Amino acid sequence: MAYVVKILPRAELDREKLYEHIHAEDSDAALEWYRGLRTAIFSLANNPARCPVTPENPRFRHLLYGHKAHVYRVIFRVLEKQQQVEVLHIRHGARRKLKKSELGA
Repeated sequence: MAYVVKILPRAELDREKLYEHIHAEDSDAALEWYRGLRTAIFSLANNPARCPVTPENPRFRHLLYGHKAHVYRVIFRVLEKQQQVEVLHIRHGARRKLKKSELGA
């Protein structure tokens, strides 16, 4: 059974800022990468438990997308009863770990 993937407002803002940051509007390669990230996020509809738990909080998981210096973390939680995945944040992998207060849950 597939999960519904919901991108919460904070993650949507992260996604919009990332789009601007990589200049996806001006670069075919950047736009292709960005579309790949979007596809990876919505692939969480199928078996989100395949992703490891986050070091910040074992209630959350993260999907890593990209290569080497350009790895991004998609931090999400799985709501089993609702069959839903809530995407909480999209962050560059090199950024410091999130504080509990930043996770908003």
